[in-house]
Amino acid sequence: MSIVNDITLYDSEFVLIQKLIFKNVGITLDESKKSLVKNRLMKRLNFYGLSKFSDYLRIAQFNRDEASEMINQITTNETYFFREQVHFDFLQDIVKQVKADEMLRVWSAATSLGAEAYSIAMVLDSILGDSRYEVFATDINTEVLQIAKKGCYPLSWADKISNAYKQSYCLKGKNQYDKQFLINHELQKNVYFSQANLLEVQSEIGRFDIIFLRNVLIYFNDEIKALVIENVIKNLKNSGYLIISLTENLRNINNRMLKQVDTSIYQKVQI
Repeated sequence: MSIVNDITLYDSEFVLIQKLIFKNVGITLDESKKSLVKNRLMKRLNFYGLSKFSDYLRIAQFNRDEASEMINQITTNETYFFREQVHFDFLQDIVKQVKADEMLRVWSAATSLGAEAYSIAMVLDSILGDSRYEVFATDINTEVLQIAKKGCYPLSWADKISNAYKQSYCLKGKNQYDKQFLINHELQKNVYFSQANLLEVQSEIGRFDIIFLRNVLIYFNDEIKALVIENVIKNLKNSGYLIISLTENLRNINNRMLKQVDTSIYQKVQI
């Protein structure tokens, strides 16, 4: 099968992709994302041997597996360990206040490739030990979740991991894993990965002391953002903390159950 490197994505086709992505995951793709969408979906057209985006969209509209694959291609985002360090400093302060007989649950709600989830686990494990915490990590993208479960990353990703954490939780790869590192299995066993759509209530995963919801709200309009917040905080314990990215805000979200306690950090209050 020949590989086609350039196929025109017409405006009408892009509008349909916008509608499909918004319907399924609530993400708004503006015109500036057209080139990115085209480049990421090209390999799916080549996979099917297609020369038109319209033909591919017919498949994605009526084939649930391909619709999921399309979402996978479009929703892969930048991630790295200990992104926005201030949040992990806050997490450390909260964990130090946990009583000796308490269990701490943290949800990484848009975990992407898993760097956030493992960063959280390193902080928790270093203070609580491996029997007193659980990190639950979710994403809409099934491809990134498979990578996250393996816990194997390029060596360059370890740059922001402290030497103490590297020594305790990271294994340097050898031979075919040269220039890579692996998250220690003992840490991995306390981190659980699952697919979740934040447009839906996640009633089966229980409640959490802290929820990280970072670098995902920027892709939603105010209406969808409010829905996601409403859904997510159903899983947040009273007095628990919701952490969003430093580049995000809840300025237009009128949710009386959240009280801002610091930049990008909110606490759930009883009404």
